Amino acid sequence: MKIRFILLFLSLLAPHVLQAAGNENDGKKNYIHRLQLADRLRIAVYQEDDLTTQTRIDAHGHINLPLLGEITVGGLTITEAQENIQRAYRDGHFLRNPQVTVNVEEYAPREVSIQGQIRNPGRYTLPIESTFTVVELVTKAGGITDIGKGTAVAITRLNPDGSQKTFTVDVESLIRGKKGPGKNEDNVLLLEPGDIVYIPERLI
Repeated sequence: MKIRFILLFLSLLAPHVLQAAGNENDGKKNYIHRLQLADRLRIAVYQEDDLTTQTRIDAHGHINLPLLGEITVGGLTITEAQENIQRAYRDGHFLRNPQVTVNVEEYAPREVSIQGQIRNPGRYTLPIESTFTVVELVTKAGGITDIGKGTAVAITRLNPDGSQKTFTVDVESLIRGKKGPGKNEDNVLLLEPGDIVYIPERLI
């Protein structure tokens, strides 16, 4: 009887423990850092101390490595960068089975700007290794003014090829806990470095 009671207690407790664990990681579970201009990296090759180096990503997304010269890593995840470097050492017949580790020693400044009908316009730094939404930025910037149109907040993003893309987010609905009328992927948009957020004036 006692064992049955313990099992029942654990079965009731488990969902709450799992939910708490999930909530604790919600802020970071969707974050994937992509290497960018001015990130300072440490690249190490297992059992090849002479090839260990520290370098910054240049404006073209390149780094310089011993034996290899320029390698493109800008826009890649850490895992993708490691695979690219390993492949380069292997394809160049420098190493038979290289094991490369890439670490970000110093992150480049990750900023976004918010303009228009917001109480505290300006530039804001994105958190390191964590996601940041439009709603969080609007809140951090003091909220939308009384004449701001929170149903049509525009986010302009510069693509790697130099083109621009604009998203429209219904921030008012999101703050009220609704998804809003826009496309779902726009309404859950996570900010990226360089994004420009603009709150237009509401027409009376």
